[in-house]
Amino acid sequence: MNKSESSLFTRFLEVNDFASKTREAFSHDFKKWVLWFESVNDEEYDSRRVTLRDVTDFRAHLRDERSQAVSTVNRCLVTLRRYFAFLAQEEVIPSNPASNVKELRRTPTAPKAIDRAVVRRMLREATVRDDHRALAILGLFVYCGLRLSEVAVLQLSHLDLSERRGAVLVRHGKHNRERTVPVPAEGRRLLLDYLSRRPPVESDRVFIGQGCRPLGTDGVRYIVEKYGLAVGVKLNPHALRHTFATKYLAANNNDLVGLAQLLGHESIQTTSRYTQRGETQLAAASEHVRF
Repeated sequence: MNKSESSLFTRFLEVNDFASKTREAFSHDFKKWVLWFESVNDEEYDSRRVTLRDVTDFRAHLRDERSQAVSTVNRCLVTLRRYFAFLAQEEVIPSNPASNVKELRRTPTAPKAIDRAVVRRMLREATVRDDHRALAILGLFVYCGLRLSEVAVLQLSHLDLSERRGAVLVRHGKHNRERTVPVPAEGRRLLLDYLSRRPPVESDRVFIGQGCRPLGTDGVRYIVEKYGLAVGVKLNPHALRHTFATKYLAANNNDLVGLAQLLGHESIQTTSRYTQRGETQLAAASEHVRF
């Protein structure tokens, strides 16, 4: 690739002011594309000589020959589409050769949930360690299905708890959508136990960390990962949210509308992912087929 082409791509990144990780990803994709182009065409890369056939062949190469994930292939296509759109706008090329190349379709898969036994071991481990803060945090994930960011910014004024009823007001949900999430009895018990022991600090944030400072997202994530490792499982907060969603549907006759409200999904299509069956479930179900 000549210096002129390299300068164009650098300017493309600078003009768009991408985040650092996006810049790295786009640069990696573009390098992969250039190396492939020069290899199969036996010529120095020049964007002015790229055709629709080149882009479609590159897509097939990534998927069929390199067996790369659908998401990886599609990201490469997005990189090329955006770069060529920039070149067309700058009148370096007459049109975008990637504009009509379709991305690969993703096959819906069920989000992975944690086994009930693992959740019980994790909660029991925190109980044995007398870690009431961890129990309250884990409870908000598995009994309420909150997001990591929602747990981290939760404030005392957002809680409405008693022995008979309870709710959490999520004021900083995704896209700043507000919703109220009920807290079932066990979740209330864990929260109330923690609140009775919470350090008496001025902050309104529910969870307090070292130095009597509010616990941030990294601190909440660390607690989940810590107890996952304690029971021999690589765990993250989103997996616990998935677990809540899966168990809710199983216990409530696949109530997608209700689950969408609880999770704060704008579209029920997003929630419908939880109705997909995993490979293990499908394999077990297939064993029941008899002739």
